[in-house]
Parts: sequence; C-alpha cells; structure tokens
Amino acid sequence: MTDDDVRREDLPVPDYDHLPIGSLGHRIRSLEADEIDVLRRYEEAHANRVAVIQILDHRLLDLAEGQRPSGGDAAAPAAETAPAPAGGSSASPDTAGPPQNPPSHGVPTNPSQPRR
Repeated sequence: MTDDDVRREDLPVPDYDHLPIGSLGHRIRSLEADEIDVLRRYEEAHANRVAVIQILDHRLLDLAEGQRPSGGDAAAPAAETAPAPAGGSSASPDTAGPPQNPPSHGVPTNPSQPRR
C-alpha cells in the first residue's frame, strides 16, 4: 500500500481530519504500531502537519521501545468540547445596570480630565 492508497475510510481513528492536535496523542494510545503507521502515511499524503508527524513518530518510538497500547478505543467518540450549560443566562433587562455614556474627551466640564 503506497501513501496515496491510504483512504480516509481506512483510518483507525474516525474523524481523524477534524481532531484537535492536542487530543491526538490521547486518541492514539490504544493503537498498534501498524495502525499508527497508517495514520502517519495518510498524514504525509494529505495535510503533512509537522506537529502531527512528530506525535505519531514519538508514539511509534514508544511502541518500538516496548510500551504497550493502552486500554480504550480510539474509535470511540470523544468529548472534545465542554457540554452546554444546563440553563440560560439570568441576565435580563430587569437586571441590567443604568445606561452609561463614555466620557467625552477634550470637554472642559468633564470632571475626569484635569484643567490646565
């Protein structure tokens, strides 16, 4: 299989193209070396992001040095964003402060500017 043969559908991590780089290291911990190699070849053939290549190479090195894939499932959907708040904002026109106008600059009656 050449670099051009790796298709998005063949990737061991679903929605790989849309993962934040910061979560990639966590998502690939459960993968075997051959699965990480597939991701690396796909990355090189498509986006070729240096930071992603480094993360994948580092994990391949860890596996070569004897580390084992961790438990978990790289294909499981991850909560990449915080959940929405349970309720809406308690702010309303009734809780708003009085309207304020910014001070005018250069007017001698403005008490925030000293007179010269």
